[in-house]
Amino acid sequence: MRCLIVDDEPLAHAILSDYIRKVPFLELVGATTSPIDALTRVQRGEVDLVFLDIQMPELTGMQFLKLVERAVSDHKCRVILTTAYSTYALEGYEHNVVDYLLKPVSFERFYKAVQKLFPPIQTTPTVTTSVPNQEVSNPTETPPKDFIFVKTEYRLQRVGLTDILYCEGLKDYISIYTTTERILALQTMKSLEEKLPANQFARVHKSYIVALNRIESIERNRIYINHPGHSQAIVPIGETYRDAFYRLIEE
Repeated sequence: MRCLIVDDEPLAHAILSDYIRKVPFLELVGATTSPIDALTRVQRGEVDLVFLDIQMPELTGMQFLKLVERAVSDHKCRVILTTAYSTYALEGYEHNVVDYLLKPVSFERFYKAVQKLFPPIQTTPTVTTSVPNQEVSNPTETPPKDFIFVKTEYRLQRVGLTDILYCEGLKDYISIYTTTERILALQTMKSLEEKLPANQFARVHKSYIVALNRIESIERNRIYINHPGHSQAIVPIGETYRDAFYRLIEE
């Protein structure tokens, strides 16, 4: 599907462009800050899918949707809304949008949205010869992510999952300790925990999340993590999380 990004934020262009390139059935044909330019391209039939920001100076996303519905009859262009505000979601669905993505958008949420464009493939059993125990990949399975975006004071910052050592929840923010730096993220521990893959990270305390592959040793309900260039970090294991954590380690 030929995709066009319409957004007045350069960071949104960068993130969505990266996501589109990761999906084999999507093709990026352009990114613009002008809804008028985007409308012209849609009317010409050059675009199959628009990632549309709702709030823009020239023309709002809702106005764009109404114009597309009036102007395009022979070419069905689909729209996925992107915005930092959830107040327009219901109105957007009234215009038959595919989905509504709330910024910052994770790749998992993005992939789930674009999959709605394709109905599930129905298959019938066939007799085939195969190698026993051979693993078969699922083409609709969400590709594993290797990074997340976190909100800092001035921007959205990309953080590689393999770089994270552990995360510490403080009063108004979270410290994410990586192999190279400490990042202060403006979000809750719960929201960060939901972003991190459960098979790579574990909540071990109300104030700590650790990367499992960074654990050097565990002693007396304390986790020891090597911090390159620094002294060894010691993370406590909270009583509430202790049993679940040790079961995870056992497995």
